[in-house]
Amino acid sequence: MHHVTARFIDMYNQLNANNLALLQQVYHRDIHFVDPLHDVKGLCALESYFANMYSNVSAIEFNIIETYDIEDQGFVYWEMHFNHKKLNRGKDIQVNGHSHLKFCDDKIIYQQDHFDAAAMLYRNIPILGHLIRFINRRAVK
Repeated sequence: MHHVTARFIDMYNQLNANNLALLQQVYHRDIHFVDPLHDVKGLCALESYFANMYSNVSAIEFNIIETYDIEDQGFVYWEMHFNHKKLNRGKDIQVNGHSHLKFCDDKIIYQQDHFDAAAMLYRNIPILGHLIRFINRRAVK
């Protein structure tokens, strides 16, 4: 495992609202972070993104399934469990995904997370969740 990938995993095992300075040890100042819901550029913007996320999440845990490294890139496959006060009545939500990482100057300069945004968010908002389940039932018939 590439040492940057190892630091990335270690950081996510420790990260919480009170130690966001850990991001500086792993992410390049010019980080470009992309996921299905966000597109964030720069370390300051990424710190704000995480601060906002942790203000709404009461618990979060990542289980690493597999990792692969090829030259200056890493691929981390994970399972995330989290509790968000506004989603699924605060109960546990599980989402599987993976992160594509690119390294520069011994840090991560690019990260793109891939996951099912509907499983993470939309299905867990009361009205939208009912609508999505209705559409899914109709599409299967």
